[in-house]
Amino acid sequence: MNEMMNLIKTRRSIRKFEDRAVPDEMLSALFEAVKWAPSWTNCQCWELIHVKDPDLRVKIQDTLIKNPATKAIVEAPVLLAVCGKKNVSGYYDGQASTRLGDWLMFDLGIATQNLCLAAHAMGLGTVIVGLYDHARVSEILNLPENIEQVALIPVGFPAKEPSAPKRREIEDFVHVDTFGG
Repeated sequence: MNEMMNLIKTRRSIRKFEDRAVPDEMLSALFEAVKWAPSWTNCQCWELIHVKDPDLRVKIQDTLIKNPATKAIVEAPVLLAVCGKKNVSGYYDGQASTRLGDWLMFDLGIATQNLCLAAHAMGLGTVIVGLYDHARVSEILNLPENIEQVALIPVGFPAKEPSAPKRREIEDFVHVDTFGG
């Protein structure tokens, strides 16, 4: 338990990476971490695109909007696009099962956390990028209509380790019986 809590507490968003390749075995381990993420009815709605083409990366970089991770899109040794199948997670017989509708974001969040913690455990850094033109990135990556493009994750060996940001105290977000209780 202490090892897992240490990983959770020490993982940071990394935006600057060393100029060295990520070995294939490490990439395979990251993909394995995603494979074993839990999902609604085990639907495994995730799709990952490993964007290797430098020209595609530049096109993707051009879609970012005032984002501190802009350089990482092209400078990180690995760029992963996290995508998901629409209308699968949270659905039974083609109908949304809860008032929240598609659970795609929930399932992709779990898969992304698995990926980021596995990366950190191997000495790799990640940053989850979400501020960009998703529609343009979907076009660049040639996604079909049933696939939603959700996040970009640059991956590599951290050039530096940032310090921990301030966290809320537990008693500030845990409520008993009712909100505020």
